[in-house]
Amino acid sequence: MSVWTLLAFSAVAFIAIATPGPTVLLALANGSRFGFRRAAWGMAGAATSDFVLVGAAAIGLGALLAASEFWFGVVKWVGVAYLAWLGIQLLRSHGSLDPAALATTDQLRGSPRALFGKSFFVAVTNPKGYLFVSAFLPQFVSASGPQLPQYAILAILFAAIDVAVMAMYAAFGAQAVRVLTRGGLVWLDRACGGALLALAGSLAFYRKAA
Repeated sequence: MSVWTLLAFSAVAFIAIATPGPTVLLALANGSRFGFRRAAWGMAGAATSDFVLVGAAAIGLGALLAASEFWFGVVKWVGVAYLAWLGIQLLRSHGSLDPAALATTDQLRGSPRALFGKSFFVAVTNPKGYLFVSAFLPQFVSASGPQLPQYAILAILFAAIDVAVMAMYAAFGAQAVRVLTRGGLVWLDRACGGALLALAGSLAFYRKAA
């Protein structure tokens, strides 16, 4: 695996990851609601999911989802329901500067375990992720060399790029707390919630042939 191959992979991966999706929107919302340090738990959950997706591609799970309408539908509708639930929660937000909200539900949902689990579950229940990684990664894997080390390198690189992108979103969200009023933060949460609902809707209408 050459340096040029890794650079090409990194460029394409960065564009794909930086395009607003569920995990980066969660990073933005987590940064604004709980601060950058706590948002890092969500980044860790998304990075862990990257290894799951790459591992699934390596063993052919992406091909299974592409071939099986049943399992594709199961993963898709679980993902749709979870994205919709997260979107509704953000739409109902009172803003991260609301002391009452911070003392109750937001604080509980901002636990490291909850933030890790949300980002991880959002990624692993999105069938588009499996199909994308299964179609994308093999193009950078040499058939003449050992497969496992190459997939491991690409997985580490993919996760590192993912964390870097999410860190930028989370940092932006954390900075927003300092410059926005509570009303502004409410609308930031609602914008993220609306985007997650839109993504849930697009996933609901997603077909394998698309």
